[in-house]
Amino acid sequence: MSADQRLIVALDVNTMKKLEQLVETLGDSVSYYKVGMELFYSVGNQVITYLRDQGKDIFLDLKLHDIPNTVGQSLAALTGLGMSMLNVHASGGPAMMTAAALAVKTKADVMGIKRPKLIAVTVLTSINNDEWSALGYNLDLSEQVVHLARLAQSSGLDGVVASPQEAQKIRAACGDKFIIVTPGIRPCGAAINDQSRIASPASALENGAHHLVIGRPITAAQDPRQATLAILQEMRNKA
Repeated sequence: MSADQRLIVALDVNTMKKLEQLVETLGDSVSYYKVGMELFYSVGNQVITYLRDQGKDIFLDLKLHDIPNTVGQSLAALTGLGMSMLNVHASGGPAMMTAAALAVKTKADVMGIKRPKLIAVTVLTSINNDEWSALGYNLDLSEQVVHLARLAQSSGLDGVVASPQEAQKIRAACGDKFIIVTPGIRPCGAAINDQSRIASPASALENGAHHLVIGRPITAAQDPRQATLAILQEMRNKA
């Protein structure tokens, strides 16, 4: 897989005008975008239609977490929009994840379309060890991430979202084909912002990440296209 297929740019905007300006600026340097809650809840399906018309892959990052039936029905509806990747929270449990995987496959089969990849969020990369202790889990943070990754895999999911700091352990536990999507990527000199468990693009790839999700280091850069090209070059050097 090439570097530009592994890079997913997070669209940290909330209007179609800002979205279109950014996508036009980045041009053919980016083929894969993440649409998160802020953007999707602000403009709805417009963003999906626009990105598909531009020939882009889309990771719809809504992190569904509810009872199995609700999540399954919701994912069936989202599958119909033509996503490349969807996600749920692994902490919703094995029954929820199993229902999610079945709903996505069934909907894709009925429509005769390629099934989107379905991945599970393990532990948000904004959570540090102090916050983790406050939540009262028995396992330490990294052990819980690996546990949830195994649970997602056994429930029929394609991969997980996890910090680059846990990617190596997940790769060892779940094998080479299991998708690991890593946010919290910060190139040298970039602001940390609200992330806690971070790594550079090169380090994340060396640890076993499959896709790198990068937002503000690109979208808030003075020259977003040049920032993207620099990140892609670092990825190519280490891939």
